[in-house]
Amino acid sequence: MDPFKGQGGIQMLLTAEQEAQHVVSSARNLRTQRLKQAKEEAENEAAQYKSHMEDEYQKSLSETSGSSGSNVKKLDEETETKIKNLKDSASKVSTEVVDMLLKYVTNIKV
Repeated sequence: MDPFKGQGGIQMLLTAEQEAQHVVSSARNLRTQRLKQAKEEAENEAAQYKSHMEDEYQKSLSETSGSSGSNVKKLDEETETKIKNLKDSASKVSTEVVDMLLKYVTNIKV
């Protein structure tokens, strides 16, 4: 056996090990870069989704508050109508009520 042949084998193994370390290091770097890129893409997508949902919420909020305003107006009109009807009814019977009260107050039971 030639001693240099053995040295050459060790040198080849060391060179192969160094190349393997470079390949592994390169793969780790690529993986790290890809993870960063995926994180950025996910954050952008989440921001877009949040913006979309916020727009939808504001749209539904404006639609709901618009109909709520019309409901309030409708209720105000109904309330005013009922108050007017009650006042009309009260004015029709108020003279009868006053006459009845005067009758009971002025009549003396013996």
